[in-house]
Amino acid sequence: MSVKYGKFEMPQKILVESEAPEQNFGRFIAEPFERGFGHTIGNSLRRMMLSSLEAPAIISVRFEGVPHEYMAIDGIVEDMTNIILNLKGALLRKLPQDDDPYSRESRILTHVLEITQSDLDKGNGQYPVKLQDVISDSNFEVVNPELHLFTATKPMKRQIDLRVAIGRGYVPSERHDIRDKTSDEILIDAAFSPVRLVNYFVENTRVGQDTDFDRLIVEVNTDGRVTPSEALSFAAQIGQKHFEVFNKIKSIGLSFDEGQGLGDGDQDELMEKLILRIDEIELSVRSTNCLSGANIETIAELVSIPERKMLEFRNFGKKSLNEIKAKLTDMGLSLGMDLSRFGITPDNVKEKVRHLLEEKKRKRDLQKDERKRKDDKDEQEDE
Repeated sequence: MSVKYGKFEMPQKILVESEAPEQNFGRFIAEPFERGFGHTIGNSLRRMMLSSLEAPAIISVRFEGVPHEYMAIDGIVEDMTNIILNLKGALLRKLPQDDDPYSRESRILTHVLEITQSDLDKGNGQYPVKLQDVISDSNFEVVNPELHLFTATKPMKRQIDLRVAIGRGYVPSERHDIRDKTSDEILIDAAFSPVRLVNYFVENTRVGQDTDFDRLIVEVNTDGRVTPSEALSFAAQIGQKHFEVFNKIKSIGLSFDEGQGLGDGDQDELMEKLILRIDEIELSVRSTNCLSGANIETIAELVSIPERKMLEFRNFGKKSLNEIKAKLTDMGLSLGMDLSRFGITPDNVKEKVRHLLEEKKRKRDLQKDERKRKDDKDEQEDE
């Protein structure tokens, strides 16, 4: 037995409006949600991305000939304390796999750093040592290889051991549990969280004639150890995992009314709006010229464009954007509409509109011929 519940408006897909891998930034849009669910989902995802994602980080360093962190090192400009501070900025990427039982265990990365007089001569007596110079383990991808660690002023050959572990959140050095720690191994505070900033925004969106549904916009900035898409996906899976326990008390299941799709009349009305030309909807001359300059000729092309992208058009400002949004709202439409259920995408919208116009003309010609035949038949009967 199940209890029948009314329909909940739910997004069917997520729009990746902007994702710049080189900037580790992603902007994701999901709509429509029932009123209030935008904040419920957005805040939950934000908290999980900031607190619960895992990534590798350096938790200790062993620098040959350096027994503790409070000392200067012969032939190196920085003291050990500054070197440790620089190591805290190291970013390493690795996603542990199910088929590797040891992938989550801490690993010691050993490298023998050798600096010759020739290296020093090339730098006028100094050799800047970077993160890529002390990590050669292929199991980890170095996200910021150019990170400066220290500056050498004398030839040297030293072994450097970096212990890398996978964790979550921020863990101070005294909380690291290392069983095989050596006497000259220096523990380091570790910032495991790979997400730097998460913002979410909730806007009104339209479903039919109702405009109080939620559009959820999530902006994610990471440090490169995970991508924004991975961060959002991992957080969603963590949330699902935590909800599983509450399903164990289920005594009666729920079934949901999925509602009805657009009827033929509603769909025909929508198509009539989509094939309208821009110059048919009474926009200002400035807005019309801006859209014309962007090669936007019909309403279908206009509503296929996300709001954020509109402002990228030449000479297009907030005033024109607000005018267009108001006009579309009056028509029951909005920017960034998903028309894929009608086979219309941003890539094929011009072709689809042309096909719809041809189909409309064909039907009109058939109706015209039918009326003419009927009139001819009536004349013959009158004679």
